[in-house]
Amino acid sequence: MTITQSRGGLRRGALARKIGCNGETIRYYEKIGLLREPDRTQGGHRVYSVEDQRRLGFILRGRGLGFSIEQLRDLLCHVDAGDYTCGEVSALTRRHLHAVREKIAELHKMKVRLVQMTNACEGGRKPSCSIIDLLEEREQVAGSEK
Repeated sequence: MTITQSRGGLRRGALARKIGCNGETIRYYEKIGLLREPDRTQGGHRVYSVEDQRRLGFILRGRGLGFSIEQLRDLLCHVDAGDYTCGEVSALTRRHLHAVREKIAELHKMKVRLVQMTNACEGGRKPSCSIIDLLEEREQVAGSEK
């Protein structure tokens, strides 16, 4: 066990395995500035502190809930500065929830249309297809609206 490991430090691969993500994901969050540049061992290996691990968990949980990179950047800036209120965080979360509900409604409409299209398809071996016909029809309608 190295000195850094006894203080809670982990190399990127170990952190990725522990937290359940890809090492490239960690590298990406460093590159875009959501994670700070980690300390390094004398041998040059990156070592992630307990705080780095917590921050990565925060980011991954936020992404899992659909928060955008910019929303997380904004939240983390406020957290880092200690200048946020629960009300501000709640307002951001409510806006995000509204957007999620809108996406769900759009996906439901898409599902209904896809069910209709697949039900209209005979699935035979002939060279024509009602799904293709419907998609081409939709393109023409969309093209005529321009």
